[in-house]
Amino acid sequence: MGDRSTQDGQSERRAKRYLLAPLCAAALWGGMYVVSKWGFGAIPPLTLAFIRVVLGAATLFVLVRLTKPTRSFGRAEWYRFGMLAVWVAVTMATQFLGTALTTASQGALLTVLTPVFTLVLAVRLLGESLTRSKLSGMALATIGTVVVVGDRYGVNVAGGQLYGIGLLLLASLGWAAYTVYGKPLVRRYSALETATYSTILAVPMLGVLVPIELASVSIDLIGILGRPAVLGAVVYLGVFSTAIAWYLWYKGLEYVDAGTVAVFFFAQPVVGVALGVVVLGETVSPLFVIGGVVMAIGISVVSSAR
Repeated sequence: MGDRSTQDGQSERRAKRYLLAPLCAAALWGGMYVVSKWGFGAIPPLTLAFIRVVLGAATLFVLVRLTKPTRSFGRAEWYRFGMLAVWVAVTMATQFLGTALTTASQGALLTVLTPVFTLVLAVRLLGESLTRSKLSGMALATIGTVVVVGDRYGVNVAGGQLYGIGLLLLASLGWAAYTVYGKPLVRRYSALETATYSTILAVPMLGVLVPIELASVSIDLIGILGRPAVLGAVVYLGVFSTAIAWYLWYKGLEYVDAGTVAVFFFAQPVVGVALGVVVLGETVSPLFVIGGVVMAIGISVVSSAR
């Protein structure tokens, strides 16, 4: 009995420790706000999504080769990786196109739906428990994040293009599906391998859209990528906010439920604004602080829920 109790305690401590992984992923995604301030935004959305995924896939592949044994996956496994790749491609394409067609407030508010979609899918598809504590924590995190976003950008959803809002809703659903459907593969293999092979398979799916987009615009892509600010932003997007962040996001799934991991997505806009204060010298109001505290309490409640 004592040995079992000790093992359970060790597993619980390990799970709590690995909750830092999705939190770090959200922090890296929040950093994209600061990166964009450094001159990014000159590349068309689908081309940008493609470049991001290519860099992310290359980085992940190198890490897999250095740290994991060579595996021979069967057709069923490749099919599952391929389905995850579809969700990657859908998420990246709709997120970047939707962002281009909407305002900052609309984009930030709609991404709040990602953890909500994830929780719903995890309950329905994975049979995860939906406790009162988890619901309460998710509600608190949602309210806090909406307060933060509303304080930062103002709340204006009605003024945007309906098409862009629809794309961002699809992007939120796509990332929720990527999270939930990836859990069985993460548990069977590893977070790194699942993130790697799903990202690699997404490259050609996004690649077929690039010539179509570039045919409709007139830009010097090589010249644009030669600008230091743009090149640095692209590297951040591909290496840090894709390869490293996606691995960290899946790493949390090795030990805790998808619904618990999802709540850390709420930290993204808070981290983005906080980095803007530290790096760019921007200011925040007391309302932002209140919203951030409420969001943090919500995350804490979900993380400790059983």
